[in-house]
Amino acid sequence: MIFALFFAFIVTQRVVELGIARKNEKWIKSMGAIEYGKGHYKYMVSLHVAFLASFLVEVVMFDRSLSPFWPAILSLFIMTQSLRIWSIQSLGKFWNTKVLILPDASIVKAGPYKFLRHPNYTIVVLEILLIPLMFQAFYTAIVFTLLNAWMLSVRIPLEEKALSELTTNYATYMEDRNRFSPTFQKETE
Repeated sequence: MIFALFFAFIVTQRVVELGIARKNEKWIKSMGAIEYGKGHYKYMVSLHVAFLASFLVEVVMFDRSLSPFWPAILSLFIMTQSLRIWSIQSLGKFWNTKVLILPDASIVKAGPYKFLRHPNYTIVVLEILLIPLMFQAFYTAIVFTLLNAWMLSVRIPLEEKALSELTTNYATYMEDRNRFSPTFQKETE
């Protein structure tokens, strides 16, 4: 019962996010956005669908149970979800699952983007560990952590290159923030 509720929450959340992304995609494309990484997007979607399927199969087929460390894992998971909501709200209509860049736009430096270049990717890295670990699905955690690392090694440089080429202040923004760990310093602009 607990697993079913947890799994349903994650799937529902992903469906809602895809709806937000589609709405934002229509808006940003109408404003003249350029899409990068069309070729890898289908693989990224496939990876996330396969992650959920693997998690479901491993827990059900191998009769995985709730981790004895579930309170700590759940607390971390809730923190990642809070950061996810903060990230999506901070980017507003610019948030998307695709790399859609509006030429000459300024970089959003509010919310978690004040401290991290890629808070949403940080969240995904943590989720791909935390979600399966909640129910001791160790195979899923290991395999998809590696696959996600490979995906991000393609996605992040592509996104950063696009942002550097098309936005007004990404190069300066990159100098002041780490990719995945928070950078706490005074704003120089």
